[in-house]
Amino acid sequence: MSEKKVWDKTNQWTEELETLKSIIEKTNLVETTKWGTAVYTHNNKNIIGIGGFKSYFGLWFFNGVFLKDDKNLLVNAQKGKTKSQRQMRFQSKEEIDEKTILSYIKEAIAIEDKGLSIKPEKQNFHSEALENELEANPELKKAFLLFTKYKQNEFIEYIATAKQEKTKLARLEKIKPMILANIGLNDKYR
Repeated sequence: MSEKKVWDKTNQWTEELETLKSIIEKTNLVETTKWGTAVYTHNNKNIIGIGGFKSYFGLWFFNGVFLKDDKNLLVNAQKGKTKSQRQMRFQSKEEIDEKTILSYIKEAIAIEDKGLSIKPEKQNFHSEALENELEANPELKKAFLLFTKYKQNEFIEYIATAKQEKTKLARLEKIKPMILANIGLNDKYR
C-alpha cells in the first residue's frame, strides 16, 4: 500500500497532524490522497482535507459554508473568492478539541448526505486577440472550428486569463501550431 501524504509546508506540524488524523479515523470517512495531501471522503465526495502551513495547521471542510459553526471556529481563507470551503485552524496541539471536531465532521457528513453544495459559477471568457487572429487566418479558423466547444473554450480561457497583453500574444503564438496540428491545449494530460 502506498504511503498516505499530509500537506505540511514547513514540516513543523507532524505530531499535531497525526493527532487530527487519529480523530478523523474515528469516523467512517475514507482517506484518499488528492492534491498531494490527505482528503477524507464520504460516498466518494470530498468532506475534509488536512494540512499544515507556516503559521497554523488544520482541517478544511469542502462544504463548510453550510456548517452551523456555533463555536465560530471556521475561517474563509480567501474572502470574495472561496465560496464554500472553510478552514478550522490551530496553532498548537492544546487547541485541538476532539469532541468539537467530531461534531463538525458529523455535521459535514450530514450536509453531504443532504446533497448541499454551491455549484461553481461558469465563467465565459472572451479573447479579442484570438478572434482577430482567426478572422485574419482562414486556415487557423477552419482548424479551430474542428475542435469541440469544450476544447475551443480551453484555448480562449488560456489567452483571456493572461494579465498582460504581451503574455496574451505569446500564448496566442504558442497555441497556433497546436490548433493547426489538431492538438488540444490539455490533450497531454488526458
